[in-house]
Amino acid sequence: MSVQSARFDRLKQAFSAIPHSPLQRLELPLFEQCGVEVWCKRDDLIDPMLSGNKWRKLKYALLAAAKDNIHTLLSFGGAYSNHLHALAAAGARFGFATRAIVRGEASSASNATLSQCRQWGMQLTFVDRQTYRQRHDPAWLASLAEPGLMLLAEGGSGPLALDGVGELVAEVPFSPDLWVLPCASGGTLTGLLKVKRPDEKVLGIAVIKGGTALRDTVTNLWPGAACDPHWRIALEHHDGGYARFSSELWQWLQTVTMQTGLPLEPVYSGKALWGLCRELAAGRIQRGSRIVFVHTGGMQGLAGLKERGLC
Repeated sequence: MSVQSARFDRLKQAFSAIPHSPLQRLELPLFEQCGVEVWCKRDDLIDPMLSGNKWRKLKYALLAAAKDNIHTLLSFGGAYSNHLHALAAAGARFGFATRAIVRGEASSASNATLSQCRQWGMQLTFVDRQTYRQRHDPAWLASLAEPGLMLLAEGGSGPLALDGVGELVAEVPFSPDLWVLPCASGGTLTGLLKVKRPDEKVLGIAVIKGGTALRDTVTNLWPGAACDPHWRIALEHHDGGYARFSSELWQWLQTVTMQTGLPLEPVYSGKALWGLCRELAAGRIQRGSRIVFVHTGGMQGLAGLKERGLC
């Protein structure tokens, strides 16, 4: 057996030890009033450092890297990126060097997220917003290429991410009427659409402002989504835009956490659960539905919000 094959097999074995996330029944007065049953897929509990959709998106990229004898992973993100945090943790655990091109100032290197990334060995390069916009430019990306290096898209979304995300469907022991999840880059939504059963509906809650292009992003990642009538993206629950949130939302999340024991942050899953409740209150979800809400993790981001005095 080659060294390359042995590395791939060791990685597969290590991945098999990472547990499936549990399901938690959520009990809120609104759910009873609307006649729905809501279960939370607790992907925040997959692993203390490799939690949520970020781990699911990375899984098959890491396996492909091992198979292709890649030793370094390079990706992109903001100063509080859940994706970069998970990538740095995965690199340290599974033997990959990691690099990041970070939007922002070098002074951000001392924040809670990037400090942890640096402790795990991630090399950080800070760029201004104009330079960062080139992250989708093929010519600029080509200039970053080198032997033994794999480029990963911002947020981890890409073709290799879809199968990892799709595995959550088989982990749920029943067929829900509706899946609900936060939607930012579209990768998690796409992976779920690719694998879910034909009659199951999916509702993505856009956590970004101006998310009208998200549908095109999804269908570009997986063209089969264009033929499926059973999904939609709700655009009106962003509460001011990406990583923005009102005091009303933050207070609501504290109440929900006390009522359910479910930890929530206001950027992704907290905003999505708030959006689900608003959709229910507006009568846009059928009474009697059995719903699976996907908690996509990202709880480490709370430290950054607290550092900035935002919550």
